[in-house]
Amino acid sequence: MVDLKAVSALEGVVPKQEGGIFLRENPPAFITEILPRKDAEKALGAALKSAHGMALPGAGKSSGKANLRCLWAGRGAFFLIGDKAADASLLPHAALVDQSDGWVVMTLEGEGAADVMARLCPLDLRESQFKRGQTARSEVAHMMAVITRTAKGFEIMVMRSFARTAVHHIDEAMKSVAATASLA
Repeated sequence: MVDLKAVSALEGVVPKQEGGIFLRENPPAFITEILPRKDAEKALGAALKSAHGMALPGAGKSSGKANLRCLWAGRGAFFLIGDKAADASLLPHAALVDQSDGWVVMTLEGEGAADVMARLCPLDLRESQFKRGQTARSEVAHMMAVITRTAKGFEIMVMRSFARTAVHHIDEAMKSVAATASLA
């Protein structure tokens, strides 16, 4: 009989560091996609508040704390990410889909993190425009991603199948930013 072992898609690929810029994996225990039922978003918000102590975020926003948070993930979709799965009390108001094995979560931090993202993403992610807690569904090096501004940089979520390619492109941008900074 084969003894299978769960391995991260980023095993042996991260962490990466270039100058003062760091890329690390930040694997949550659970990622649950929440898809509200028709006309049930208000009831879902109340259920999420009751079950998990957080509001259902508006477009481009996130709610919660570091160990459990809810991200807007596009029109009619949210991700509950952290150390707990979505409570069953949400089921009357939304479809719940376990996405824990389908996505990787990375953090990009340090001086120059916004410059790295500027090379990879068409959005203006400067801190003056994309504030802490804001979330966007956009491209990172032509791969769909969910990007959230954190206190120290960015949380980047990509589908598991894109993990190594995303790290390659982020690492190349990190090298470019670090090289440019060394010339200044």
